[in-house]
Amino acid sequence: MLIESLSGVRGYDSLLTAELMDSYAGALKELLNCHKVVIGRDSRVSGVRIQDQMTNALLRLGVDVTDLGVCPTPTVEMSVVRHKAEAGIVITASHNPLPWNGLKFLGADGLFLNPDQMLWIKDHRQSLYAKYASPHGTVKHYEFANRDHIKSVLNLFYIDVAAIRARHFRVAVDAVNGAGSEIIPALLAELGCEVFPVHCNPHLPFPHTPEPLPENLTDLMQTVRENRADLGLAIDPDGDRLAIVSDTGLPISEEYTLVLATDLVLSQTKSEPKIVVANLSTTRALEDMARKYGAVVIRTPIGEINVARRMQIKKAVIGGEGNGGVILPEAHLGRDALVGTALVLQLLTKENRPLSEVMQTLPQYFMAKRKTPRGSADFCEIVSRLQRSVADAEINTEDGLKFSWADRWVHIRTSNTEPIVRIYAEAPTRPEADRLAERFIEKLEELTN
Repeated sequence: MLIESLSGVRGYDSLLTAELMDSYAGALKELLNCHKVVIGRDSRVSGVRIQDQMTNALLRLGVDVTDLGVCPTPTVEMSVVRHKAEAGIVITASHNPLPWNGLKFLGADGLFLNPDQMLWIKDHRQSLYAKYASPHGTVKHYEFANRDHIKSVLNLFYIDVAAIRARHFRVAVDAVNGAGSEIIPALLAELGCEVFPVHCNPHLPFPHTPEPLPENLTDLMQTVRENRADLGLAIDPDGDRLAIVSDTGLPISEEYTLVLATDLVLSQTKSEPKIVVANLSTTRALEDMARKYGAVVIRTPIGEINVARRMQIKKAVIGGEGNGGVILPEAHLGRDALVGTALVLQLLTKENRPLSEVMQTLPQYFMAKRKTPRGSADFCEIVSRLQRSVADAEINTEDGLKFSWADRWVHIRTSNTEPIVRIYAEAPTRPEADRLAERFIEKLEELTN
């Protein structure tokens, strides 16, 4: 199954053929008038072939290629700007397991292409490759993209490298043998940390399901406990998402990676207004945190590009998504596990107490995530009827339907990649979140039957 969506392309690696690379290369060239393209990939073995085929396709179009090798997605984003390229391509299927792989496309500003641009590429890719003859592009291999990325993080306004080094943090890392396997430990070493690598060999396959969810972090949890580490870091295969295990050896919800980073940034931001941007399904703990510092949270539809563009327009100081994606404009407008790591270590340095104690001071919410078959009913009609059935909530219809109350919310939307409806609910306790999600699943089933 090949999934061509507004986020890029994903599918079994056997479906990412040379012909597919040719068609996407031609459409990208036409859309952005590319003369130089930066390419990086995660550690999947199939990425070598796919990158070679994409590179050859671009060369035949007269496009010069800068090859970064294995590096995180945010490293590619920053390198597009650094190398003054018109576009970037990341070869990754993010958290999808083997044998999946995929393509993500970036513009000259290092941001993902917007939905209109991705739709144009999808609609025109079949017809454009033959338009170009065979000019002579060149390949440049650049080996220092990871070094550049680390240096930029160490130079961030919010990061006091000397203070962090003085803490001598003990940090366990599970990079799932992905693109973060070398760069995250290298960053931690620069910050004076003792590192306990768990799965940090990019030459080996993923040792477990790669999405950094609690059920996949047992090795990391054990390493934290055995080595009395201050925290554990779980990185997804392309290095843009960060999940955390506390000093107790227990995982922290991915939602709280952004909350911790936001706490640090807002505490050090003097300018007004203080604006935070997150998508509609990210924890409302952000609103509580923002209120503490006189800041405002702006919500967007799901999708990193939606968050990044709104941050750009509103001049937000920080933003991101509840899947462990931290976006700090001072670094670049993309989710970045290195930035998230540095901000969390800086917060722990500032607080001077264990992460488990810091977590107790934060607003506490629990999230329930469910899905149900979409069925044949018109979702717009279902949304309309749902709205009429709930009278006591604040309603948002930017992306599906979200009902919000003083201390809880539920978000209902169709999936972009599967024939399902997703239901996310959050409340002060886990049982309350579960009941809220089940209540709306029942409502959906009533309306679709």
